[in-house]
Amino acid sequence: MQDVVIYTTRFCPFCIRAKQLLDSKRVEYREIPVDNDPELRARMADEAGSRAVPQIWIGERHVGGCDELMALERSGRLDEWLK
Repeated sequence: MQDVVIYTTRFCPFCIRAKQLLDSKRVEYREIPVDNDPELRARMADEAGSRAVPQIWIGERHVGGCDELMALERSGRLDEWLK
């Protein structure tokens, strides 16, 4: 299974929703909170091209945010990405 990394903030509903989907699929992920760390958030933004959270990577592939993760699931491609 691919490594999954998700950058989050504590009260972000999209972060919570993305983590719920991953949890429901029993996917282990590394959560990186950027709430109180402007340097870490800036580094995330440089890598992702966006300051919005969540930002999700599966292996070396940048998924994007919650909407993109949900779209992968709806299309049936999320399981393929996770292999």
